[in-house]
Amino acid sequence: MTATTGAGTRPAPARTPPAHALPGVAVVPAVLAVALLVLPLVGLVVRAPWSDLGRVLAEPDVRTSLGLSLATATVATALSVVLGVPLAWLLARADVPGRRVLRALVTLPLVLPPVVGGVALLMVLGRRGLVGQWLDAVGVSLPFTPAAVVVAQTFVAMPFLVVTVEGALRGADRRFEEAAASLGASRVTVLRRVTLPLVAPSVAAGAVLTWARALGEFGATVTFAGSFPGRTQTLPLTVYAALERDPDAAVALSLLLLAVCVAVLVALRDRWVGAGGTGR
Repeated sequence: MTATTGAGTRPAPARTPPAHALPGVAVVPAVLAVALLVLPLVGLVVRAPWSDLGRVLAEPDVRTSLGLSLATATVATALSVVLGVPLAWLLARADVPGRRVLRALVTLPLVLPPVVGGVALLMVLGRRGLVGQWLDAVGVSLPFTPAAVVVAQTFVAMPFLVVTVEGALRGADRRFEEAAASLGASRVTVLRRVTLPLVAPSVAAGAVLTWARALGEFGATVTFAGSFPGRTQTLPLTVYAALERDPDAAVALSLLLLAVCVAVLVALRDRWVGAGGTGR
């Protein structure tokens, strides 16, 4: 094509691809990554025993483990909010020595194998653990109880809330807090009336992520709490046990957990990423 100007004609400039366009050499790895992450889920949906789904979900053991999972995940989430929000504030705002080391230790459960976390909990809270021996002396025993399920889930899942809320606190506009303080508001009032409302969406998003992670926790739970039907056997442990005796039931239960996780991600809609940087 040519362009006509007062001085004559000249070739039109060649079109250049947009800066954000994906290079052709990256398309194949991207497609392989999608296949690796999506195909197993597609296979789970395709091979699910849809006709037996109602029967599997109606079994007493399944209903018991589902109820236990929902209850313990909810308690673990509440505990994570009560403990994790102040910890996130400490990491984001407080000038304490060794803060980087503390942040690394707090986020370590995100990358630590859950079964290692369960062993660590046993070494601390077991009957002969650093703290557990003193608890046992007064008649309190945590391992292999429903309380141990909550502790294991909290240990593994709370870092999700801490990371999300800390990011929101770092990105929040502090001018509102400074204005409130300049008007005579106390620190508690600024925290309650300004800071927490600013990061409330991130707290909610972090809590939902924490709940979903606690609901699907397996390794730390089976190590620290065991797998006793009706007592400590959560839904993921029921899935693992069903693989040996009834694979169709294991697929059906896996489909239930998959549906819950998809519902959580759809409800969040990138809020746990976007809100963390803006404090909206």
